[in-house]
Amino acid sequence: MGKGSSRLALVDALKAVGSQFIVLHHLAFYGPMSDYTHVWWPRLVEWLSQDARLAVQVFLVVSGFLSARTLAPHGVLRGRHPLRQVLSRYIKISLPYLVALLVAVACTLLARHWMVHESLPDPPRLMQFVTHALLLQGVLGTDSLSAGVWYVAIDFQLFTLFVGLLWLARVLTRGAETHSATAAAALVMGLALGSLFYFNRDSGWDNWAPYFFGAYALGVLTQWATQSGAAPALRWSLGCLLLATAVALGIDFRERIALALSIALLLGVAQTGGWLQRWPRSRLLAYLGQISYSVFLLNFPVALLINAAFTRFAPATVPAQTLGVLLAWLTCNLAGALFYHQVEHRLRRLG
Repeated sequence: MGKGSSRLALVDALKAVGSQFIVLHHLAFYGPMSDYTHVWWPRLVEWLSQDARLAVQVFLVVSGFLSARTLAPHGVLRGRHPLRQVLSRYIKISLPYLVALLVAVACTLLARHWMVHESLPDPPRLMQFVTHALLLQGVLGTDSLSAGVWYVAIDFQLFTLFVGLLWLARVLTRGAETHSATAAAALVMGLALGSLFYFNRDSGWDNWAPYFFGAYALGVLTQWATQSGAAPALRWSLGCLLLATAVALGIDFRERIALALSIALLLGVAQTGGWLQRWPRSRLLAYLGQISYSVFLLNFPVALLINAAFTRFAPATVPAQTLGVLLAWLTCNLAGALFYHQVEHRLRRLG
């Protein structure tokens, strides 16, 4: 969710649609209301509960694309202080994230008064909150305080790893820009190949950045290779990665990688064609894309609270509980919009 993304209409649209699928996935997968909705729309609920989570791949590719655009638009790391850039990223994503965790804890405590359900997280512990604050909950095996927050930690890992690769490329080439860009592309592609052919095929790595780096690298190399005046080495790197991705899918087909490849191709065609900033023209999609991080952070605790309220106070009927699902979807977006304006936007300026 990088700097300047609000000026890119297609990126905003992808984030908007992706965030809505994540909200619907959580509504279908967690909480008792969706069990009633399943009676009316079994296939839809089953698809949302299992396959809609693939929307995470959209954010992985977009994050790589925007990080490359911000950190190294031509393949060369901007600035002389990579650790400062990593710290800046941590502050940007973690300040609203920490507030959202406090909201999640409060919502869980309130929901416990109204329902007993397996989707309720266990009562929080101090060290549990500390590991979340340090974005280490996944690698340390800590129970999650809220659904989906694992992605915030992975996004930070990927960003830090990418900065490290850019810094290493600059060191190896002693700052020569042309050679540094080539070295950066080679390092990114090398790790992407490791991800596609090894790490991403082993679920034991799914709390670590290399598992997801193939999708992230598709976004990075797409940004570098499809911009106007891109160096031939960057174009060759993208071509090689696209071919390698196709081979990896032939060896072990994974829907998540196929979707990441499709998103990267869409971004590449849009940037090459000059309509990345202009299409689609939709104020709603632009706004939903702008608030997508806040919606992502708030949707689970808000949905959990509405599930608990409907369990306690609404009739246990299919129409009433389905209305609760629709109300929760709307409320997640309204809560995300409020959180964006009152928390995320203000903390971003502070950071």
